[in-house]
Amino acid sequence: MFSFRKLSLVAALALAAVLLVVLVAACGSSSSSGGSTPSVASTATSAADFGGMDALIAAAKKEGTLNVIALPPDWANYGEMISSFTAKYGIKINSAQPDGNSQDEINAATQLKGTDRAPDVFDLGSNVAIANTAMFAPYQNAEWSDIPDNLKDSTGLWASNYTGYMSIGYDSSKVPAPTTVNDLLKPAYKGMVALNGNPTQASAGFNGVVMATMANGGSADDLAPGVDFFSKLKKAGNLLPVDPTPATIASGQTPVVIDWDYNNVAQTAALTGKVPWKVVVPANDVVAAYYNEAINKDGPHPAAARLWVEYVYSVEGQNIWLKGAARPVLMDVMVTNGTIDKAALALLPTATGTPVVLTQDQLAAGQTYLLANWTKAVQ
Repeated sequence: MFSFRKLSLVAALALAAVLLVVLVAACGSSSSSGGSTPSVASTATSAADFGGMDALIAAAKKEGTLNVIALPPDWANYGEMISSFTAKYGIKINSAQPDGNSQDEINAATQLKGTDRAPDVFDLGSNVAIANTAMFAPYQNAEWSDIPDNLKDSTGLWASNYTGYMSIGYDSSKVPAPTTVNDLLKPAYKGMVALNGNPTQASAGFNGVVMATMANGGSADDLAPGVDFFSKLKKAGNLLPVDPTPATIASGQTPVVIDWDYNNVAQTAALTGKVPWKVVVPANDVVAAYYNEAINKDGPHPAAARLWVEYVYSVEGQNIWLKGAARPVLMDVMVTNGTIDKAALALLPTATGTPVVLTQDQLAAGQTYLLANWTKAVQ
């Protein structure tokens, strides 16, 4: 799906790092920690490079810290993911810019490179990830063989982690229930509709355009109808120039939100008894897209980053996402082997129709089109 980096180069770097450690030890190094040195941790492509999971855990605990970014606690249940990881391993997590988007993650990694504040791991929408694979470190987690080939880079630079369906969340006390995307053009929605993120920077915003495209006769190869829809929405006075957050939803500032279904479902639960927030996945205009896990090759805590990746792809981690109404990448495998959280599975929103999922080429072409046309048409 994304561009690849040659494994031979990675392997050579890893081998060089290992040889250096051996040479230092042979020359009477005073180190007696027995754990992996930073150079080994930063080039490890699996837990085996540490000497197994126990050694990886020990190396990560020695670092003691993990930096994450753009992980809102109510997004796909990341709050529980973070707290459970810390509870299990005793590793402190610094969570920066929880309301940031995918591009913010890349910008932070670039700006903070070489500091102890740089993000260690990424959680990226596909449209941003495909442009930044040179920043990723290859790593294959213990469940690697169960991840479908089309949802991972063969060298381990990234792997898809969870997905959702684009949806419309709405305050049923303020607007009528929408059944299609085009309902949002009606006068009843004047000054009511918010899109989660700039489509040129945020995956949720990008796929909101895809959903509008499918509802207006376009295709995964032609996003022009989706851009035209949002241009009409703005001209009608229905589109709000606000990035929605739990706070804007709770305050009534954004009564209608185009976003992933797991985010809108989270608001339904969080606002029970306060705001009658409901969610609809428009029939036959279902759009899905995976977010993707990657390790920052220049992150300050390389062992903790690799342990985090192991955790989020474990049965425990995958079920945490499912509890947040996100569909984990290993869901089908877990249903088959009986490790899925059946109660959480039963609560996923209903959707009708085959989901549209863009290919790498379609993502790249769509991103190029939006960069050239979104601002002049909508902003």
